[in-house]
Amino acid sequence: MVRVAGTDVPDGKRVDVALRSVHGIGHTLAGRILSAANINGDPKPKVRDLSEEQIDRLREIIDQQYRVEGELRREVTMNIRRLVEIGSYRGLRHRRSLPLRGQRTRTNARTRKGPTKTVAGRGRRTGTRK
Repeated sequence: MVRVAGTDVPDGKRVDVALRSVHGIGHTLAGRILSAANINGDPKPKVRDLSEEQIDRLREIIDQQYRVEGELRREVTMNIRRLVEIGSYRGLRHRRSLPLRGQRTRTNARTRKGPTKTVAGRGRRTGTRK
C-alpha cells in the first residue's frame, strides 16, 4: 500500500478513486490533483501501476497545495468551537446535537438526536370525548 498524507491508499483501485480515501479529497479534487501531476490515461491507471516518481509527485502536490487529514479535521473542529463560544445559533445547535441547517425536528432528525426517548403524556388521548 502507498501512503499519501498519512493515509494508506489501496493498491487495487484506480488512482482517482483511491485518492478519495484521504480525508478532504473528493471526486473533483482527485481529478484536479491527477491533472496537476500529469497522470492521465483512459482508463486511469491503478495505484500499483504508478511509478515512484508519479507517487512522489502526487504526495508533493497534496502536501503543498491542499489541506487534508489532521490539519483539515483540526480546522473544522476549531470552527465549530468558535461558533459554540460566541453563542451563535449554529453554535447552540451544535451544543444541543440538533440539525443546524433548518431541517425539521418534530419528526425525523433521528441520526442527529439519537434513539427515541419515550415521554409520558405524549400521543393521542383516548376516552376523553363525550
